[in-house]
Amino acid sequence: MAFKDLVVYGAGGMGRELMWQLNDPKSEKYNILGFIDDDPEKLGEIINGYPVVGDTAWLLERSKEICVAVAVGNPAVRRKIVEKLRANANISFPNIIAPDVRISEFVKLGEGCIICYANIITVNIEIGDFFLSNRCCTIGHDCVIGDYVTLNPMVSVSGNVTVESGVDIGTGANIIQAKTIGSDSVIGAGAVVVADIPAGCTAVGVPARPLNN
Repeated sequence: MAFKDLVVYGAGGMGRELMWQLNDPKSEKYNILGFIDDDPEKLGEIINGYPVVGDTAWLLERSKEICVAVAVGNPAVRRKIVEKLRANANISFPNIIAPDVRISEFVKLGEGCIICYANIITVNIEIGDFFLSNRCCTIGHDCVIGDYVTLNPMVSVSGNVTVESGVDIGTGANIIQAKTIGSDSVIGAGAVVVADIPAGCTAVGVPARPLNN
């Protein structure tokens, strides 16, 4: 059986962790070519057993079908990368889900999502494109998660929460039920969100409050 070619975009920490996950014997199988990275000093380097095979230009010139997992934590940067790569119709963006993730059949998942080990995603949840959920996160019932959202490790999202596009939620943050986090906001590590958060702001603390601009 021939497996699809795949590269991991980003040879930093997130990319290396994802490569480890992809090599789990229980993960979906791909023909892994290596990493993509735009740092010229990394080109040709062997990182954790895989070469950095090229950069964005290499991918855009690819004439054969290839899967790309964009392992970049920052939502805005991830969006820019994807928008560039869409210029090549040979590139596809599979969902990469760790084998131990608990996710129900009542979850709608967009394309290009990365869900790491020990996540629990329950029922009647809508998740957009290029969502990235790091280790040990939970998402409760009836949540709506937008495109390019990042959950850093150990984030807990309660039921009926709306997280709009481009939001970056820091390690260990907690979002209580039925709150809305506006687009392109940043929630600081360890914050507890007990009220709606407006778009485009940074909110920190317990309870989380927007910082003054």
